[in-house]
Order: sequence, then C-alpha cells, then structure tokens
Amino acid sequence: MRDRAHDDAMAEMLREDPAYAVQLLNSILEEGDQSELLITLRQMTKAFGGVPTVAETAHLSATQLYRTLSPDGNPVLSSLSAILKAMGLRLAVQPMRGPSAHA
Repeated sequence: MRDRAHDDAMAEMLREDPAYAVQLLNSILEEGDQSELLITLRQMTKAFGGVPTVAETAHLSATQLYRTLSPDGNPVLSSLSAILKAMGLRLAVQPMRGPSAHA
C-alpha cells in the first residue's frame, strides 16, 4: 500500500465532503488559530484544483495566493473572502454561545 502525504489525503477528504470542510473551517475560526486556518485553506486550495485555478477564480495572482496562504501569511479580509468564494464558501457572523458570550 502506497503512503500518501497528509495534505493530499486531507485535500481528497475536503473535496469529497464539503460539509466536513465547512465544519472544519468553522471550528478553526471559532478557536482563532490562524496557522491552522492557513494549513486548511492550503489543503482546500489543493482540493479545488490547485493554486492556479483558485487564484484565477478568486481574481488573485498565484504569487499573491501563495503568499497569503504561506505559514507566515496574514490574509486580509478581502483576500480571505475571495479565496473562500472561489471555493463556494463565505464568511458569516454568528452569536457566541454559552456564558462566556458576554465576557
């Protein structure tokens, strides 16, 4: 049996189960872990046809997308929104749950 890279396996899983991708992204956003968000967005970029395809759909250059999703990347809201839109997703705001919602 051939080993596959973790990113390749995740890309396949995200491509085959979009509901899981949404759940995963929401969980990461809730936790506020930017490095984990960038890793998942890189995996999703692979799942959605790779950097050239996502960059074109998002109206970004491939270089800009690589920089945005790099481990040192710090995506601005407009880039993040464009990347998610290229994947058929969007950002949304929801009320916080539980007693810490007002803290």
